[in-house]
Amino acid sequence: MSTASTAPHNIRDAANDTVREAREGMRDAGNAAADASGKLQDDLMALRDDLTKLAGELREIFSARGQAAWQRARSGLEDAGRDAAGAARDVSDNFVGAVDDSLKERPYTTLAIAAGLGFLFGLTFRR
Repeated sequence: MSTASTAPHNIRDAANDTVREAREGMRDAGNAAADASGKLQDDLMALRDDLTKLAGELREIFSARGQAAWQRARSGLEDAGRDAAGAARDVSDNFVGAVDDSLKERPYTTLAIAAGLGFLFGLTFRR
């Protein structure tokens, strides 16, 4: 009988050992998962910080390039404005010179043309 009574006792001890080992295994797995989770959170925080730095650097690069492009465009507009003003001055000087020459060479014809233009402009603005 002693052999029969020790067999269930051995099975029970084996079952208890198996349960205990399973619990320890689960505890170890939980600890490993907690460690990995902490490392993952640290990695994600580092990634977020790196992305924030990258966004700041990109903003500075685009800002600098945009500022340089604006300066080039502004310089080009100033040059174009100076050229246009010079061209307008040349045209007006040529026009005044042509009117002066016309007054000296054909005064009555020039006076008749000026009167006709004045009449046309008057009719145009009158309506």
